[in-house]
Amino acid sequence: MTDPTEAPTFPSGIPIVDALAGGSERGEVLIITGMSGAGRTQAASVLEDLGWYVVDNLPPQMIEPLAGMMTPHGGGVRKLAVVVDVRSGEFFRTLMDALTKLSEKGTDHRIVFLDASDAELVRRYEAVRRPHPLQGSGTVLTGIARERALLADLREQSDDHIDTSAFSAHELAAHMSHIADPDKKEEVTMTVSSFGFKYGPPADASVIIDARFLANPYWVDELRHLTGLDPRVREYVMASGEAEEFLARYVEALMVARDGFQRQRKHHLSIAVGCTGGKHRSVAMAEALTAQLRERGVRARAAHRDLGRE
Repeated sequence: MTDPTEAPTFPSGIPIVDALAGGSERGEVLIITGMSGAGRTQAASVLEDLGWYVVDNLPPQMIEPLAGMMTPHGGGVRKLAVVVDVRSGEFFRTLMDALTKLSEKGTDHRIVFLDASDAELVRRYEAVRRPHPLQGSGTVLTGIARERALLADLREQSDDHIDTSAFSAHELAAHMSHIADPDKKEEVTMTVSSFGFKYGPPADASVIIDARFLANPYWVDELRHLTGLDPRVREYVMASGEAEEFLARYVEALMVARDGFQRQRKHHLSIAVGCTGGKHRSVAMAEALTAQLRERGVRARAAHRDLGRE
């Protein structure tokens, strides 16, 4: 017999009251709003790449029912991002009521307001040759002024205000990544690839290092048929003081770059080390560089593009 003092549960054992009450178990809701042209679409794309379920141009009245469909426990939708803007017309004015209902249901939410200067918004609209959604028979500036007046209260109540006037696409992505998961710290991975300049540098390399100034084992008869993976070739290439100094300085530079990329949440750096044929000097230097980076705690791997070429 069921104890009448016990709270009823779902078959999974989760108390029905707890599941309906929401709170942190209801997941997260981000409201992306702000000025037209300030980067809402790009912000939504970043969140989508981070695994959020994104709905664009949703009428505010639909936010609370949609949030109610989020999965309380386990898999399913637990991170919901909703883009709300003036395209919603009269529905936009009901946004604050919708957010109040979210709070009453115990669903945590944050408002991210994207903004930019009038001059930058005008420049962006001129670049795409599209009218502002509120300009009517007036100018782009007319539409911007109307939108600012409409969004003034919402801007004041936003949890995060981002001015994108001077942002690159990557900088906006970094900001949105931090807002979406401020505690996440993903290590930068470095791929160090060797290549031969006579076959062309890799198209996807972030950094290209020219190792052709180093002593060339190709001109040593007993080393010519070997590659930079052979200890004898590596010892020959790295024997000079300039090779060791070159390696040490590049490692220091890459450590600075690693820290900067990590702050910007760019998680992969591709480094290409080249020599003439991609078999001796570049391979030896790529291996040495990878080993040094690993000693410094960097996730690094070596790859050799042109070793199989004749």
